[in-house]
Amino acid sequence: MPATPTNVPEPSRTDPALIRNFCIIAHIDHGKSTLADRMLQITGVVDQRQMRAQYLDRMDIERERGITIKSQAVRLPWAPTGDDAGATHILNMIDTPGHVDFTYEVSRSLAACEGCVLLVDAAQGIEAQTLANLYLAMENDLTIIPVLNKIDLPAAQPEKFAAELAGLIGCEPEDVLRVSAKTGEGVQELLNEVVRQVPHPVGVKDAPARAMIFDSVYDSYRGVVTYVKVVDGTLTKRERIKMMSTGAQHELLEIGTNSPEMTPADGLSVGEVGYLITGVKDVRQSKVGDTVTSATKGATDALGGYKDPKPMVFSGLYPVDGSDYPELREALDKLQLNDAALVYEPETSAALGFGFRVGFLGLLHLEVIRERLEREFNLDLIATAPNVVYRVIMEDGAEHTVTNPSEFPTGKIDEVYEPVVRSTILAPSEFIGAIMELCQTRRGSLLGMDYLSEDRVEIRYTLPLAEVVFDFFDQLKSKTRGYASLDYEPTGEQSSDLVKVDILLHGDKVDAFSAITHKDKAYAYGVRLVAKLRELIPRQNFEVPVQAAIGARVIARETIRAIRKDVLAKCYGGDISRKRKLLEKQKEGKKRMKMVGSVEVPQEAFIAVLSSDDGDKGKK
Repeated sequence: MPATPTNVPEPSRTDPALIRNFCIIAHIDHGKSTLADRMLQITGVVDQRQMRAQYLDRMDIERERGITIKSQAVRLPWAPTGDDAGATHILNMIDTPGHVDFTYEVSRSLAACEGCVLLVDAAQGIEAQTLANLYLAMENDLTIIPVLNKIDLPAAQPEKFAAELAGLIGCEPEDVLRVSAKTGEGVQELLNEVVRQVPHPVGVKDAPARAMIFDSVYDSYRGVVTYVKVVDGTLTKRERIKMMSTGAQHELLEIGTNSPEMTPADGLSVGEVGYLITGVKDVRQSKVGDTVTSATKGATDALGGYKDPKPMVFSGLYPVDGSDYPELREALDKLQLNDAALVYEPETSAALGFGFRVGFLGLLHLEVIRERLEREFNLDLIATAPNVVYRVIMEDGAEHTVTNPSEFPTGKIDEVYEPVVRSTILAPSEFIGAIMELCQTRRGSLLGMDYLSEDRVEIRYTLPLAEVVFDFFDQLKSKTRGYASLDYEPTGEQSSDLVKVDILLHGDKVDAFSAITHKDKAYAYGVRLVAKLRELIPRQNFEVPVQAAIGARVIARETIRAIRKDVLAKCYGGDISRKRKLLEKQKEGKKRMKMVGSVEVPQEAFIAVLSSDDGDKGKK
């Protein structure tokens, strides 16, 4: 594969006209990381011997699952070839995630760029996340370069999808570039187009330094590593810097660029993207979206930050061993730095002890964070079933925010509001009936439908978030043979007929088993849960009723039979009255025991019912 000679001198740090900041956005699995690999090879920043597939995906989970979770910034030198041949330019490229749960990573990357490469699989076409990312780029006024990838596949239909993409962006089908990230075909032309089309960063070189923090990671040896884009002025090594939102001051121990490994430099100037190390270990000192400036004669106006992401799904995370609670707090602190969308607060549960209520952007986000906590910090965790935030208005006007069913208020309730999302589903038109049937059963209301081409349709629905976060995506995939793609965004809340289902053991409420569900589904949920508890809770010396109730009304019941000692074993023959006397005595004892006895629920039963890994729970 051709490589640009790496001995071409880099431009001086002072010329922003030779800098291009861009990112690659696409739907999941459309080849972003593979295209990034080819760019690394063609520009010669990674030695052929060190090259490996998905070079920028550093986490084990990313490599195992084949998905990008964390955005990665890399600096590439590129001298345009052909008609555009000229000076060596500096390309700051950011490889972004494609999954809906990591949209926040994408939005932060877009804010650090002036242009983006919109990548579409030439065999699959435009999908839901393609549209979502395109709209994000348009909101940021970025220059969009449309590219069709995987043109080497036998199933590729470049002409058809180029026309679709051109219609969406408002360009001509001939303007859509065609590349194969796998073979490298067309990648040089794409780099030339980036230099030609993406505008160079604009900033005031002599103004006080201002740099936007767009990402940060925690390194156990070096502390917080902060990634910034310099907007105005210059930051230099060993100067004192100030974080504008907190006012904290630090000495700049190291400053540099990623190409793709950390390369120290003397400073960063207008338009450059790089990293800062201050040796700070406190993760709260480096906030994503903050502005960095010089401590002396620094800027007075901060740059516009990012909107804080709103968690969509809440789940309780509890250590299996209670003594691991401080380690879990520290681990969440460090992960929050790597993942600015993570929010958490302490919580206690009668069943599971001390833990945290953690907010996530979706189910994949939950799964990835839990797996990272277990792998990177060696923690054994129990994750409770995910649920959303409800707003409850009482008849006396009091308002409650409920993130956990145990917080659901008792008394006369006027209205319950639940979050709703606007979902966009893209699928072949033959599956319209199956998709609409699924959305109707999930209490969805149709917003509209558009045909992108004669055989691809975009369906828009408003759906309650509680119906989406469990198994909606799995059901959608199975009903459309894997062809449908889903994207959703919060659009507020709606009033719904929701009830809290309580579980009573021997007449006592067990808070940990409570759930908030729609009135129509409450009966099915209650029946299933009591049947399950009957199997999980060991038999006592007395009969134990397991009931599901809404308020004072019992909607389902199962009975755990008593363990019965055979008191007649010692009787052989003789008068029946003696046997009756023994049975009566046993009956009295059972009655007395039932009045004073309490049911101990084993930890395994709590874990089996509450855990989000559980199969039945997911089918809710």
